[in-house]
Amino acid sequence: MDASNAIVPVSVQCPYCGEWFNTLVDLSAGAQCYIEDCYVCCQPIECSVTLNHSGELDAFTVRRDND
Repeated sequence: MDASNAIVPVSVQCPYCGEWFNTLVDLSAGAQCYIEDCYVCCQPIECSVTLNHSGELDAFTVRRDND
């Protein structure tokens, strides 16, 4: 992975309000889980990033923080 591909845009559907919004994921941090607030309803969303063997985005999943 080169530096130009380290940050990628991802479309996210909020598990609370169902609205879609775009966010940026930093792949240079590797596989990770973090909390990001929904841009629409401000609820905390748990985001999970999985990379493939080449360091590219394999999966981006979201769930409610309280699940």
